[in-house]
Amino acid sequence: MTVKAYGAHAPDQALESMDITRRAPGAHDVQIAIDFCGVCHSDLHTVRGEWAGSQFPCVPGHEIVGRVSAVGDHVTQHKVGDLVGVGCMVDSCKACADCGEGLENYCDNMVGTYNGPTPDAPGHTLGGYSEQIVVHERFVLRVTHPQEQLAAVAPLLCAGITVWSPLRHWNAGPGKKVGIVGIGGLGHMGIKLAHAMGAHVVAFTTSASKRDDALALGADEVVISKDADAMAAQAKTLDLIINTVAAPHDLDAFLQILKRDGTMVLVGAPDSPHPSPQVFNLIMKRRAIAGSMIGGIPETQEMLDFCAEHGIVSDIEMIRADEINGAYERMLKGDVKYRFVIDSATLAA
Repeated sequence: MTVKAYGAHAPDQALESMDITRRAPGAHDVQIAIDFCGVCHSDLHTVRGEWAGSQFPCVPGHEIVGRVSAVGDHVTQHKVGDLVGVGCMVDSCKACADCGEGLENYCDNMVGTYNGPTPDAPGHTLGGYSEQIVVHERFVLRVTHPQEQLAAVAPLLCAGITVWSPLRHWNAGPGKKVGIVGIGGLGHMGIKLAHAMGAHVVAFTTSASKRDDALALGADEVVISKDADAMAAQAKTLDLIINTVAAPHDLDAFLQILKRDGTMVLVGAPDSPHPSPQVFNLIMKRRAIAGSMIGGIPETQEMLDFCAEHGIVSDIEMIRADEINGAYERMLKGDVKYRFVIDSATLAA
């Protein structure tokens, strides 16, 4: 099946309209007519060859929502017409310990929604900047938000689960003081989710202009991280920090505001290393620095259900497919609140 998509033929070329081929649904496959696809910073890094291993032609997109248009003979969990989503994965080995525990995101053979190995042409997966996608049923998620919220649901499939997974794993909730560092695509979802989970939320930003926005998103306090006195006032008060900043910065400033046994989880991925933290900031209070990457399918479904129950979606700006190159430039400048979403109906325009 030939469908319209938007992608790039080389890392130094702009994204453009192209035709791609999707396989016919196999016995366990779900074919999805895509309505909306979120735009993630990972898309930009991959399509511009800034991360090792980019393959071309590259069709990015791993925040996908739409409706089931066909199912394979053995599919039992989805039917034609269902509202569904696809996140950052479309396959895994399905047999290792990680897969067995519903943590397919940590499987050594996890296949990304784009730029991952596949027997389908052209030999690597092509993502959600397209009209259709065909995915193994295990990696298709149920969406129960109302239709009018569907576009704003799309970024939950990456930005939402990226912060939900560590919030759940480190037990954010009532009685916990949780810091969210950075108020962007990930950070704004971190504030919303931590607040809805019942935690006391402290947002950290370098920009005083974001104070009111952070409070509106659900933060109980906002700290300007460049203000040494404001940071000192938070010393040894936080149980958990979710650090979403994707640029190298001083981690010690945040370690010092963790309680004993507190953890700072890094979910932002800078293209060069952070300065090494002082060991004594770790050992003197048994603090930890950890990492987390998206989430497994069961916890992604849990996150979507939680968000539907609590009326949580991303704050988005809708764009046409042919506006994607300009959106990338704006994204580099932080000029979006807080996620671009492509209206897939414009792919065929």
